Amino acid sequence: MEKISIKRFPLYGWLGLLIIMIFWFLNWNLEGLRTHLLFFPLWLGYILTIDAIVFSRKGSSLLNRSIKNFTLLFLISAPAWWLFELINWRTHNWFYDGKQFFTEFEYAILATISFSTVMPAVFETAELVGTFKCIKKFNNLRLLSPTKATLNKFLLIGFMMLALILTFPQYFYYFEWASVYFILEPINYKLKNRTIFNYTSKGDWQPVIALSVGVLICGFFWEMWNYYSYPKWIYDTPMVNFLHVFEMPVLGYFGYIPFSFELFAIYNFVTGLNRKKVFEYIQIASS
Repeated sequence: MEKISIKRFPLYGWLGLLIIMIFWFLNWNLEGLRTHLLFFPLWLGYILTIDAIVFSRKGSSLLNRSIKNFTLLFLISAPAWWLFELINWRTHNWFYDGKQFFTEFEYAILATISFSTVMPAVFETAELVGTFKCIKKFNNLRLLSPTKATLNKFLLIGFMMLALILTFPQYFYYFEWASVYFILEPINYKLKNRTIFNYTSKGDWQPVIALSVGVLICGFFWEMWNYYSYPKWIYDTPMVNFLHVFEMPVLGYFGYIPFSFELFAIYNFVTGLNRKKVFEYIQIASS
């Protein structure tokens, strides 16, 4: 992969940088309620900037491959995150300070708009990570194939995790960030949708590393930008509520890694419902 080419850096990338600077400043400096209006443009700026960097490095990116599919990412992302909000109604591991100032309808609309940025941010950043040469060292590792036994184990583990979350949420809440993946991965495979198995069965762990690193980068920015926001999220995480980096306990950052696999599984499940798939849109592996 090439270094960032200024000549090939798209105009929307400069626009994205400008949007970040403006809305980051406003979000951290305005008084009172503001993040419910500023969260989306701030993350849109991030997404456009990362997409432009990816394009300048490899000549291809999510936005340039298909504006339609790029937009679809936002549409899938919102209900995907609502799934985790639904589980959180049982675990109560985070809440939103400032939610009390909105009606339930206002909150639902504003939250949905904000949630729409999660999936595009993660996949954009993962693709950027995949452009670096060092990731190629993960292209010839141990095979993990979707044998019948492995698929059955994944399903069993996933449903056991979900059962433990719902039954003993104070002890097993952290399974929220893995259970969806273990349930959906074998289902996607049976439906002939794309899965992480498509790569690991060939010894290619590049997408796993790209997703893991990409989501940790996003996690850093989520937590950093949240710290001086209002409204903002605050955590209640039994047993690990110490050594905070911003609002998040440091051990909580490990939950981001399997969360990226969950997003990948959800995306492929939803898009797999349309059997007319023309090309591999999410390209998170180094070529």
